[in-house]
Amino acid sequence: MKEIVYLRMKKNVEQQKYESLTLKDLAFISTTSLQKEELEKTPIYRVSKKDKNIVVIDSFLIIDHLNRLFPNIEIQLVGPPHTVVRINRTKKNASILLVSAVWLLLFIGAAMTIMNFHYDVSMQEVQQKLHYILTGKEEEFPLWIQIPYSLGLGLGMVLFFNHWFKKRINEEPSPLEVEIFNYQQNLDQYLTHYENRINDK
Repeated sequence: MKEIVYLRMKKNVEQQKYESLTLKDLAFISTTSLQKEELEKTPIYRVSKKDKNIVVIDSFLIIDHLNRLFPNIEIQLVGPPHTVVRINRTKKNASILLVSAVWLLLFIGAAMTIMNFHYDVSMQEVQQKLHYILTGKEEEFPLWIQIPYSLGLGLGMVLFFNHWFKKRINEEPSPLEVEIFNYQQNLDQYLTHYENRINDK
């Protein structure tokens, strides 16, 4: 009677060097078999320079490989059918000049966006009318409204992105993090679909 091994592929794996990936690197394993440690250390794929940045490992190929090496076990696949391996080669740290230039460009772009938005909705006129309603006096620059509004705008952005530098304000993900997660999911689906089309040809 064959021993049952449950296999669940990891969705994403990050690899720093050109080296072999074992079954433990690519999947979670659950079994009562005494061969579990040997299974975990089984080499599955060797990352090389030709792989560039991304490799998609199909679970069917892993099962086929394991069936040849361990004919006395039965593989039961649970979860996703692929693992996306991202190869993060060591890169040089970006120069302070480049970081400063990008930061300045983003800062100016954000400032222009906010100013154009306020011009389009006539924010200054709204604040002037609000000042007149509350005080009965006309004022071209109602600073007691404009200054707290500006501070509140900045504070609102911090709360929206849920970060203060590297510190997270609460456990809830920000809308930006959710969008990045959705983008990553769609990218992984595209990569696995595209990889399957190449393998089928």
